[in-house]
Amino acid sequence: MKRYYINLFALGLVLLIGASACTKNFELYNTDNTGLSNGQLGADFNDLGAYLKTAEMSIINFSGGGDPNSYQLQQNLNADCFSGYMMSPTPFNGGLNNLNYFLMNGWNGEPFKVGYLNIMSRISKLRNNGVDTTFPAVWAVAQIVRVTGMSRITDIYGPIPYSKAGSSKSDVAYDSQQEVYNRFFLELDSATTNLRTYLNGADTLPFNFANFDLVYGGNFTKWLQFANSLRLRLAMHIVKADPATAQAQAEKALNPANGGVITTNDGSMTVKISGSGLTNPLVFIAQNWADTRIGASIQSYMSGYNDPRISRYFDKSTDASFPAQYIGIRIGSITGSNSKDDYVGYSTINYKDGNPAFTLTTPVQIMTAAEVYFLQAEVALRGWANAGGTAQNLYEQGINISMNQWGAAVGSYVTDASSTPAAYTDPKNAANNAPAPSAITIKWDDASSTDQKMERIITQKWIAMFPEGQEAWTEFRRTGYPKLFPVVNNNSGGTINTDIQIRRLPFPQNEYNTNANEVTKAIQLLGGEDNGGTRLWWDKQ
Repeated sequence: MKRYYINLFALGLVLLIGASACTKNFELYNTDNTGLSNGQLGADFNDLGAYLKTAEMSIINFSGGGDPNSYQLQQNLNADCFSGYMMSPTPFNGGLNNLNYFLMNGWNGEPFKVGYLNIMSRISKLRNNGVDTTFPAVWAVAQIVRVTGMSRITDIYGPIPYSKAGSSKSDVAYDSQQEVYNRFFLELDSATTNLRTYLNGADTLPFNFANFDLVYGGNFTKWLQFANSLRLRLAMHIVKADPATAQAQAEKALNPANGGVITTNDGSMTVKISGSGLTNPLVFIAQNWADTRIGASIQSYMSGYNDPRISRYFDKSTDASFPAQYIGIRIGSITGSNSKDDYVGYSTINYKDGNPAFTLTTPVQIMTAAEVYFLQAEVALRGWANAGGTAQNLYEQGINISMNQWGAAVGSYVTDASSTPAAYTDPKNAANNAPAPSAITIKWDDASSTDQKMERIITQKWIAMFPEGQEAWTEFRRTGYPKLFPVVNNNSGGTINTDIQIRRLPFPQNEYNTNANEVTKAIQLLGGEDNGGTRLWWDKQ
């Protein structure tokens, strides 16, 4: 692997990123490396444009020729695999690594660094330059991107520095995860209020924001709808830990008076890559390094369901020792006895055929319209207000809009009451074989139990969110669905239960080195030991 930094958290906005250090040195976040001083942003729009375009290269950090190593550590070798979507054929570290629960310090700190180097620092810089008061609509987008990114950080570690980040040059205090989520909702309140004000014509911008917006091309209505959808996502995260707040925030998100949520595929939150000189990191890793392949879990579900999206998601295997087929790799099956050649010929994401779904310029996906429909289906299942339809109707809309997103014909998929996930058979090693992970079918059944209805919703939501593994891992931990194959080899030393599976990443070693007193307090806030088996605040059994 090579060294680089990519941020899938702030992928939507060209104006939020820079370079800096970890939280102990947060004062460095205000060090300007663009030639702009505090107070200059509001006056010099040419320089502002140059600043934002320069920052564009830092969002996913491909200015050095397309090396996505930081994304590989931040997400692909963690959440993408923990979610059941991916698995690497490469026996990193002699076959002892995160993918068989031998958690590596050098990997575990990457998401933390991305959050503080590439999100928190530049938003602090924007505020220091008065963007929050001079251009409230732009500041609203900045807040939305910060919540998007830092929600992913807290969902990896639990407590994080947030409210006090940047306020001290010494030890930086951690907030509990509950406190962090409460601040997220307050920030979304501020952001959506400012966006509605702008859209009602009470505010204008003296420059064309579309020039700096890689997500919605300057369309503030779509930013508002994404903000409401993000609020809905975060509300459902905490439904077991704080059900009253979850319901209140979900109903607020879905209240039509607040601007609506994402309803169409052109409203999905993706960062555009074409024309930017950047490349899609997942495709780069699969195509150029051959370091990621399809996971056995998602292959099991899609093969068993005869899912028409399978040929859009995956390419067939190329290993000459068995017939070409859609076949994934089971997590934890790559050990020190394997070479990369053993499994590199298993299925990849679909980048090879004549009409590839994934190319080096494919936009990077953060939230889809399908996910929002499945979130609404869960709201309806819980009997909350503003769901926008019945659980069945919203569930079926989620499936249909996902099929449309991928250009797949839905056919009789929604009415299939018999297909179930397939057992997994490893063509090269029977020790990795496993029975079908679930017997859940596709067709909605009003007579089924609430748990079965929830499993249907989350299973189809998980299929539709591919390949965005961070949110998929979060939903698996929150709900227990879909049921995933456990690791074949568990090298956690007993800290992670094989059946319960990994729940979080440990705090970065650098925080122990530079912020030790506060990390000790953070572990107390976490309520358990600092290892991969400790549940987060919202992660209830």
